[in-house]
Amino acid sequence: MFTTVRYFVKTSIIFLALGILTGLYMTYTKYITGEGFSYDIQTAHTHIILVGSVMMMIMGVAIWFFPRPQKDDKRYNPDLVMVVYWLMASATFGRFVFQMLKGFFLIDLLNILIAAASFLQVAAMMLFFHQIWGRIRPLGSQIREAKGEKF
Repeated sequence: MFTTVRYFVKTSIIFLALGILTGLYMTYTKYITGEGFSYDIQTAHTHIILVGSVMMMIMGVAIWFFPRPQKDDKRYNPDLVMVVYWLMASATFGRFVFQMLKGFFLIDLLNILIAAASFLQVAAMMLFFHQIWGRIRPLGSQIREAKGEKF
C-alpha cells in the first residue's frame, strides 16, 4: 500500500474515531445528564462518519485497488490526487468543527463556513472522480467475459 492510500485510509480511521467520540458525547448528554444535544451536533456526527470516514476510505481503496493509469492517460496526476486528499480532509474536518461549534454557539458566520466547507468537499469529490475515471477499466476480465465466464 503506497503513501497516498495510507493517508486516505488513516484519515478515514481518525474521522471514524471522531464520529464515535461525538456519538458517545451525544449518548452522555441525552441519557446521563438529560440535557440532550442540538441537531447540529447530530449532523456533525453523521457527516464525519459518512463523508469523513466512509468516503475517505472509498477514495483510498479506489486508488489502491484500481489498475494503474495507462501510460498515455493525461487525466491522472498523482500530485493532483494529493491536492484532492488535502482539500477533502481539511474541508471535512472544517465542516465537522464548524458544525460542532454551531451546536453550542449561535454565530451566523458558522453557517457560511459550513456551506463553504461543503462546497469544497463536493469539489474535492468531483476532482477525485475526474482523476480516477480513466483507471476504471478492464484488465483481462473482458477476455474471460467474451469466453462466457460470469462474475
